[in-house]
Amino acid sequence: GSGSIVNISSMAAWENYPYVGYKTTKAGVIALTQNLAASNAEHGVRANVILPGLMNTPMAIEARVAAGTPREEVIAGRNARVPLGRKMGSAWDVAYASLFLHSDEAQFITGVALPVDGGRNVG
Repeated sequence: GSGSIVNISSMAAWENYPYVGYKTTKAGVIALTQNLAASNAEHGVRANVILPGLMNTPMAIEARVAAGTPREEVIAGRNARVPLGRKMGSAWDVAYASLFLHSDEAQFITGVALPVDGGRNVG
């Protein structure tokens, strides 16, 4: 057999993140994925996990707006933290990473935690 599993976690699992429950569950997804990779490789099943970084999503923005920060300030501040010099990531960025990891071009990749974060993990 063969197959590909791609889970979604978060860069919060690797960063200094204030919400310990969220961080812990996202770290658990990484550990689960690596276990799946190790235990299913002999069956031709690959397992990888995507770690989105700063994404332009309601969850990321609305909580800060509700706390009193103007929306434009929230968006500008998050955009400024992306080293690649463009705006926050989108669902499409995560989808394209998933498409690659599911593809035949990634047939020798398993157990990887792939940051999709515009370079924040290196700077």
